[in-house]
Amino acid sequence: MIAQRQSRPKLKLADFHLLRTLGTGSFGRVHLSQSRVNHRFYAIKVLKKSEVVRLKQVEHTNNEKHILEKVAHPFLVNLWGTFQDDGNLYMVMDYVPGGELFSVLRKSQRFPDHVAKFYAAEVILAIEYLHSKDTIYRDLKPENLLLDAQGHIKITDFGFAKHVPDITWTLCGTPDYLAPEIIQSKGYGKAVDWYSLGVLIFEMLAGYPPFYDDDHLKLYEKILLGKVKWPSYFDPWARDLLKRLLTPDLSKRFGNLKGGSDDIKRHRWFDGVDFNKVLRREIRAPYVPQIRGEGDASHFDRYPEESEPYGQAQSDPYREKFPDF
Repeated sequence: MIAQRQSRPKLKLADFHLLRTLGTGSFGRVHLSQSRVNHRFYAIKVLKKSEVVRLKQVEHTNNEKHILEKVAHPFLVNLWGTFQDDGNLYMVMDYVPGGELFSVLRKSQRFPDHVAKFYAAEVILAIEYLHSKDTIYRDLKPENLLLDAQGHIKITDFGFAKHVPDITWTLCGTPDYLAPEIIQSKGYGKAVDWYSLGVLIFEMLAGYPPFYDDDHLKLYEKILLGKVKWPSYFDPWARDLLKRLLTPDLSKRFGNLKGGSDDIKRHRWFDGVDFNKVLRREIRAPYVPQIRGEGDASHFDRYPEESEPYGQAQSDPYREKFPDF
C-alpha cells in the first residue's frame, strides 16, 4: 500500500498573534499576523461567514481557496493554509510589506514608460501563468498589486478568480476595468484579463483609467464605444499597444489571437525587455520600498480595528458551505 503524503498540520487561530489591520472589504479584513510557531509574519484574510453568504460570495470564496492552493508563481501571493471557526473563515498568506502599487502611483501621479513597463511585464507573466492553468483572474487593478521588499509585484485578492476552460457569464470585476464583453453579458473568456491589462497600463501612464466616469452607466457606454482620449505625452508605441488591448473586437485583441500573450511581449513598446530575466526577478525594481525590519506595516493605511474578537463560540449554520476550509 502506498503511504499517503503527510499533509501540512492544520492551522488554527491560536497559532497566530493578530496585529494590525492592513485592509478591509465588504465581508472581512486582512490582518498582519505573526506566527507563534515560527515567528514569521503573515497576512491573514478573515471573512465573516454570514456576510459571505448574505452577499452571495460563497462560490467566489471557495474558488479563491481552491485556485490559490493550485498556483505557485514569483508574482502571485502564496497561500499557506486555511481554517475556520464558528463565525469566520481564515486564509493565511504571504505578508507583502511594500503596500499597494496604487499608493505608489497616487504619490507619483503617473509613471514614466520604463516604470510602467516593468510592472506590466511582471503582471503579463503572472496572467500568462494563470491562463496556462485555465484560470481567469478578473480583478486586475493597481489596488490588487502588492510590492514585496525588493519592489517586485505580488498579485493578491483572488476573490474573483475562476477556473474557466472555455467561457463564463458572471458579471464581476471593478467597473473601470471591465471588458466590453462582460458588460454586454456575453459569455467571455481569458481575453478579459488582457483588456484589463490595457486599462492598467493606461492608468499607470496617465494616472487615471481610460474611460473614467463617476456615473457607472456613462462609464459602461464609454467602454462599449471604446473611444479613448489619448494624452499627448503618450509614447506612440504605448498608444499602439493599448489600442490593441482596449479593443471591444475580440478578433483583434492582443492576447486573444493566435500568438497569444507573445503578441503583447513582442510588441515594440516592450523592445529591450528580457522576459526571462523578468521572470527570474533579475531586473531591479524602479522603486524599492523602505522596510524597517520584518513586520513593518508603514506602507499600509491605518484602519479602525475590529471590535468583535474572533474565535467566539456561536451557532455555525454555514459550515457545510465551506467544506474545505
